[in-house]
Amino acid sequence: MRPDDPLLRILACPLDKGPLRLLAADDQDGEALYNPRLRRRYPVVDGIPQLLPSSGEQVTEEEHERLLARAAEAPGTAP
Repeated sequence: MRPDDPLLRILACPLDKGPLRLLAADDQDGEALYNPRLRRRYPVVDGIPQLLPSSGEQVTEEEHERLLARAAEAPGTAP
């Protein structure tokens, strides 16, 4: 997915229905969508977001801080 993909405007977390942040792939993780409110990460596999509630992964406090920093670095993402 690209940060300017129109699909990102309509995708929402399956649990709280709020917006998600795109996390581009890096050395540690693949591409993902992140909900900082619930601290849940949803993988993007072959360009397809996996947005079933069971696909989401709860992250630790350390991981949450790392993902927020990673999302802030991504161009075109909303805070």
